[in-house]
This record gives sequence, C-alpha cells and structure tokens, in this order.
Amino acid sequence: MDIQDATEHAIKAWYTADQVPDVDTTGAKTWGTFLPAGEPEAFKNACSERGVTYVQGLAQAVTLWLEAHPSPASPLTEQPVIRVIVANQKGGVGKTFISSGIAQALAEAGHRVLIVDYDPQGHLTAELGFEDLMYEDDVETLLMHMDGTAKGDIHDLLVALDQERFGERLHLLPASDDAFLRDVALSKVSFSEAALERALEPLENDYDVIIIDGPPSLGLNMDTALYYVRRRDGELSDRSGVITPVWANKASHRAFRLLREQMEDLCRKGRITIDYLGLVINAYDSRRGKLVKENRDQWERSSSPAVLAVIGDLKEGREAADGEIPLLEYAPDSEHAQAMRDLAKELAV
Repeated sequence: MDIQDATEHAIKAWYTADQVPDVDTTGAKTWGTFLPAGEPEAFKNACSERGVTYVQGLAQAVTLWLEAHPSPASPLTEQPVIRVIVANQKGGVGKTFISSGIAQALAEAGHRVLIVDYDPQGHLTAELGFEDLMYEDDVETLLMHMDGTAKGDIHDLLVALDQERFGERLHLLPASDDAFLRDVALSKVSFSEAALERALEPLENDYDVIIIDGPPSLGLNMDTALYYVRRRDGELSDRSGVITPVWANKASHRAFRLLREQMEDLCRKGRITIDYLGLVINAYDSRRGKLVKENRDQWERSSSPAVLAVIGDLKEGREAADGEIPLLEYAPDSEHAQAMRDLAKELAV
C-alpha cells in the first residue's frame, strides 16, 4: 500500500481504538506524507483532546496499523526472473559493452546470469571469445527454438564463462549466422511477438537475471525482445525492462525517439506495459565541444527515463573487446569496471 494511504487508514483506526500504545519516539527519523484536506488539523485537535503530542499521536496510529498489517517476509507474489534488454537500433553506441559489463558485474556479485547475444552481427559472442560457435554446422540455433523447428534442448546452446570471478554463474547464449533471417522467419510464426519468450522459458528457473544484447534495428526482431521484457502479471514495476545506451549527440536523440515510438506502439496494440529502466550516456568526452555537453544536459533533464550513468570514453572496454577477454577480468580495478558494477546495482536483483 502507498504510504499516504496507509497513514490515512492508520489515523482513522486510531480515532476509534480503545487502547493505544505509548511509543518511544526518541531519536526517530522524521518523514512526511500528504493527507486529505483538513485531516492534519482534525488529527492535531484529537491529539490535544487526548493529551498527547502530535508526534506521539501519529506514532501511536502508525504503530497500531503496522501491528495489524505486518510486513510480509517475502513478496506477496513470486517474482519472475529479471529480464533486461539493452536496446538501441543505432549502431556503435555501446549496447554490447553495456550488456556484457552489467552481466559480468551481476555474476561477480553472486547472481546467476544469462546473457543472450540477440544481435545478428554477433559482436558479444566474438568479444567473449566464442566467435567460432556462430558458424558451426549441424547445430540448432536460437532462431530454431523461436520458430518451433528445434528438436533438442535449448540448454545445449549455452556456454559458460570460466573465469573464477564469475563462479560458473555467467552463461552466454551465442549468436548464430542464421540470425540475419530472423525477421523473415518470424513473420511466418503465429503470435511471433512471444517467440523469444517461448524459446527462453525453459531456462528461466536457472537464472536470477537474463540480459538481452539487443539488435541494431527496429522491426519484428526488436518487438520479440521488447515483448519478452514486458511487465508480467504480478511483477513489480521497474524490475524488468529496457536500458538504452546513447551518445551525447543529436543522432542518438533521433534514434531514441524512434525506439520509444516502437515501444509505445507495441504497448498500445499488445495492451502491455514495458518499463524503461533508464539511459546510459556512453563514451562521453567533454573535450569534444560545447554541443556534446549541451546534448548530455538535454539527456539529464529527462526524468523519464532517467540517466543511470555517464561513462567516459575510456580505453579498457575497447582493449578487453579486442583481446576477447571479459572487461572485469581484463581490468577489474578500472573506472570502466566500476561503472559496470554501479549499473548492476541499479537493477532490482
């Protein structure tokens, strides 16, 4: 219940309570909430009639309410696995860098994480050292599990990052060379928007977080990924959803508008809700001129979605990618690595 509603209920119950506790408010922290018009004055008058201070009366009311409504030890409904897509159809803004870095940081912190390379170009798969897997013959692919032609278990597609810091908790679902055909193939699938969800469903109980490295295009391929991270029935808000990496330039603002329009269209037509978890301004360098700073300021003035982080144009991310080594293994103490850990803390894990 909202704190405002809870307080209003508590005060109404206090008016009719036969016995109220004395509450020690020494050292208590202050807090505030709105009440209906006239309620604060009426409550203060009632406190005066009972010979207690306004603070003591409020403490009594809230204490009574909390005793009658104890906080549950666990969520009221079981929450599904957290699902996040790092999405922007504009290439080169750092989708792979952000999605990989957040996944690594979460696994390092003890969470079970699956990262899905949903980009047909397979940059994530290559940068983590698994490029050869994209071109293997006679193996099933994610697309085959999405269009219903796969015969085997999707678990067989996964590979583990074996670095000790990840504790066998970080797995990759690699890209495959048939992913370029995904839009065409999915156009023939019934209820294609749910194709990715149907494919990944057998994996969900094995992980705390599933991160999708999104495709560099709009269309059906993007719709399936956006649909996958929608807020499910009973799921808390801002738990799953979309993170968008951007640059501090006009092109990123235009690209963001297109992506947001597609999200809003999918939500309207599908009658679903997709939460925007935030923006990440990537590769920022104030030395690039006044317009760069103005574009950053424009992003940061946005309250929805909010800017989660501003990451500088640093070298460690590029070096780790070129060396096909996870960033947190290549440069664990770098500013880039710490930025990924900070971003990971923004997720409701």
